[in-house]
Amino acid sequence: MLDEQAKKTLLRKIPHGLYICGVKNGEEVNGFTASWVMQGSFQPPLVVNCVKQDSKSHASIAASGVFALSFLEAGQKDLAQKFFKPQRRVGNKFEDVDFYLGEQTGCPIISDSLGYVECRVVGAVDRGDHTVYVGEVIGAGVHREGEPLLLESTGWQYGG
Repeated sequence: MLDEQAKKTLLRKIPHGLYICGVKNGEEVNGFTASWVMQGSFQPPLVVNCVKQDSKSHASIAASGVFALSFLEAGQKDLAQKFFKPQRRVGNKFEDVDFYLGEQTGCPIISDSLGYVECRVVGAVDRGDHTVYVGEVIGAGVHREGEPLLLESTGWQYGG
């Protein structure tokens, strides 16, 4: 029998960075704060990005087959918070955020970030309440040096 409290306690100890995942569906762009992200392969370069299935961004990734991850810097908790709520509740999340569209994917990339990777979806595990998207890195750029924003430094919990 699964010890629910032990499961929750230990899964919340998995370290996570915070990213803004930029997506597009046709001409419409959106973004969300992603934390269940990791590298999956050197060759080809793969990134694993787990996306909540009932979100608008999930539908965008499923339709377009691409996403971009902007790497947030320590101290950018406010920016991460801005992209945490669903678009249907807050409207255009990019309204007062400087961004540009990636050359490889056309997905929004946050200008004021450490940098980005652009990914083409090459696999998906559609099980549970999140889809595990495997993205091949097809574009990347560094904006500046800095320390990454980590979930545990925000006091938030997303896991368990």
